[in-house]
Amino acid sequence: MMSSLLEVENLRKVYQFREGLFKRREVEAVKPVSFSLNAGETMALVGENGSGKSTLAKMLAGVEKPTSGRILVNEEELHHGDYLTRCKLIRMIFQDANTSLNPRVQVGRILEGPLKRNTEMTPHARENRVKQILRRVGLLPEHAYFYPQMLATGQKQRVSLARALILQPSIIVADEALNGLDMSMRAQMINLLLELQDEMGLAYVYVSQHMGIIKHVTDKVLVMKQGEVVEQGATEDIFANPQHALTQKLIDSHFNAQTLDRHARTGAGAQRQ
Repeated sequence: MMSSLLEVENLRKVYQFREGLFKRREVEAVKPVSFSLNAGETMALVGENGSGKSTLAKMLAGVEKPTSGRILVNEEELHHGDYLTRCKLIRMIFQDANTSLNPRVQVGRILEGPLKRNTEMTPHARENRVKQILRRVGLLPEHAYFYPQMLATGQKQRVSLARALILQPSIIVADEALNGLDMSMRAQMINLLLELQDEMGLAYVYVSQHMGIIKHVTDKVLVMKQGEVVEQGATEDIFANPQHALTQKLIDSHFNAQTLDRHARTGAGAQRQ
């Protein structure tokens, strides 16, 4: 039996806060979570604000240190702080490209940075890789000489995707990465992500509250509430027969809102006629 690409075992995060001189308070942001993900699969982390889904995503990417538990990729355990190993396996796309890209650094240098730190590629090879990855995400090689503030929102998110792909990882963690895009740009990015997944066998961990996107592009769903996983399973099963009240609420709120919006547009069109 083949093992999964990504195995998460009882991953947990506790924050400690000082209250007064001698007292400390603990907040369990993520209660023990376990799941697996195969190459070419997409898992959605969903939940209301403060549910712990972004904290879980950051632990997977190495941004946050787990309090306990294990993360394994290809049966090899990843250790917090071992960025040389982790960044070649798991990369993250953040929600806001405006804050995650340094406005004072050219795009080419942003993309070249991970190659300089984590490979022994020659400057010429790094330059070729940067141009190649820019083309692959739908940009031009000339964009390497642009600064992020010279780019449109959708182009910035493509640069963020290029930075995530530059080391050819196995897993991409996307934390609300499509939120700032309009409907047309969002559709383009989704199609690009799916193409890359087919081409490279990438696994995605996608953090979002957009149940419409989740329904159509993910294979598995993990629903979180106050740091705890309250439901998980195949996307088709979750949407067909949600077991937890929060899951039902998230599904209903999205699709009911879509129905109301469609009716409102239809009514407005009828009035204009």
